[in-house]
Amino acid sequence: MRAGAGRLSALAALLLALVMPACAADHAHAGGGVALRLSQTLQPGLDEGILLVVTLAPGEISAPHRHDAHVFVYMLEGEVLMQVQGGPERRLKPGDVFEEKPGDIHTQARNLSATAPARFAVFMVKKAGQPAVLPVK
Repeated sequence: MRAGAGRLSALAALLLALVMPACAADHAHAGGGVALRLSQTLQPGLDEGILLVVTLAPGEISAPHRHDAHVFVYMLEGEVLMQVQGGPERRLKPGDVFEEKPGDIHTQARNLSATAPARFAVFMVKKAGQPAVLPVK
């Protein structure tokens, strides 16, 4: 196991515990979208943590974007192809994790199913007051 993998597993377990009840309530809404589940100040005026649940509709592909944040993704449902610029494509299934660093450009998040939604939890630590998603310049 690589260094930090234990911490990532613990984070994934925490995300799952926080998100699963909300996901069950959202299951009837199978279209794409982003739902904010938690926003918490970590250091007043400096950092905040947010927890989102992202649903990609069948076949949906997100536009390239960036976050300027530490981003941790935990796959909940379906199958998604993810990639950051310069990195390998990663095929994520439920229970898989994905990480983005500040400055990474998220080139794709694509739902691989033509018939079923895909859903994943996103926890990020970002500068307070900054948008969670930024366009690529």
